[in-house]
Amino acid sequence: MVLQHFERIVSLPVSAAVAFAWHERPGALERLIPPWEKVELVSREGEGLQPGSRITLRTKIGPVSTEWVAEHRERVPGRLFSDVALRGPFAHWEHRHEFSDTSDGGCVLRDRIAYALPGGAAGRALGGKTVRRRLERLFSWRHATTREDLRFALDHIEARRLRVLVSGASGLIGRALVPFLRTQGHEVLRLVRGEPRSPEEVEWRPEAGVVKLERAGEIDAVVHLAGAGIADKRWTQARRREIRDSRVNGTRLLAEALAARARPPRVVVGGSAIGYYGHAGEAWLDETSPVGEGFLAEVTRAWEAAWAPLDAAGTRRVYLRTGIVLSPAAGALAKLLLPFRLGLGGRVGHGRQWWSWISIDDQVGAIAHALSTEALRGPLNAVAPAPVTNAEFAATLGRVLGRPALLPTPSAALRLALGRGLTDEALMASQRVRPMALAATGYRFRHENLEVALRHVLGRFS
Repeated sequence: MVLQHFERIVSLPVSAAVAFAWHERPGALERLIPPWEKVELVSREGEGLQPGSRITLRTKIGPVSTEWVAEHRERVPGRLFSDVALRGPFAHWEHRHEFSDTSDGGCVLRDRIAYALPGGAAGRALGGKTVRRRLERLFSWRHATTREDLRFALDHIEARRLRVLVSGASGLIGRALVPFLRTQGHEVLRLVRGEPRSPEEVEWRPEAGVVKLERAGEIDAVVHLAGAGIADKRWTQARRREIRDSRVNGTRLLAEALAARARPPRVVVGGSAIGYYGHAGEAWLDETSPVGEGFLAEVTRAWEAAWAPLDAAGTRRVYLRTGIVLSPAAGALAKLLLPFRLGLGGRVGHGRQWWSWISIDDQVGAIAHALSTEALRGPLNAVAPAPVTNAEFAATLGRVLGRPALLPTPSAALRLALGRGLTDEALMASQRVRPMALAATGYRFRHENLEVALRHVLGRFS
């Protein structure tokens, strides 16, 4: 068997012992799976990185689904750990993660991989370059993510470790948030519909007015993200009611249950949206801007107000007014990728409307920052500091994908397909939003520039 070798190194802003400990925490594996990869964690056997422990993943390579079983072999705390593939798409796979301190107080992480493709020489000839490119892309993303996650931890080194209850944990933001919080040292419980399957799950059925916090134990903090998708379906009267009720009624139910506890949470970060501001044209908007007009403005205003049962509890409350979250896993960007990759993308309508965006990593960073920052209260705009017009967004996405972005989508066609309300309030509304609360409390953005953000979340580094 002819082995091929791949090696990449990254400088990290913490000691080898701290970097190693980060990799041992629950959630580290999930943090290191890129958002563009179709990978599902199937099972874990054993404890962390201990020799003999195993992880089973289900992954797709093109149209083919396969299972990957990896077993940890070596473990020297603060220095190295390794894993080998017992089953998967490679004929051989061994990965060593080596940590060494540097004189500046940081460390170097060196990833060494020895692998062999199936099919011998024919496999190398057919797939060698493709595999090499995928490894380059993967480790460029992984190393950037590891470095920035550790930098965030340094920025919040004095933050208290919290027991956090998260709703909407299976959604776009929740799937990224839960592992991020765990690698930052927090304990996470998830609100789930139906019977809990683990001690980390808490049952709720908001449509039936049921939330069972009795077995949850103490809860220091809550992140409430649950709600029906804004742009998933045409806004019929029934869909409008579902969007509003899933947010307002669910929030009020949770707030009442939390307020009734002997020890209410210290902080709540509640989902909201920049739809609060309505259509504002060219005007700059910040957290002091008034509520706008329209369905989304009314829903978000009521959504934030639904936390009122906690008024007497002394709970610090933050309302997360989120913009367009950039991730290829779901949401607006995921829906745009296919037409843009086919060269059929372009501006929406006239393209002059302002789109305020945030990368998925800054979104979860903003939430964790809000949990740990006592000075943050009330509305918080979860957007990057550099909004762009829709036309600029389309041109930038086309450039990152290496495709033209010259085919506009007429607003009349969108109104016909999606309805006037959804088109005018979600796609054509202009919201030029500043993250003043994040800036005032020292949050450091990973991605302030749209092109940099898109290249990171899509793994398009060149």
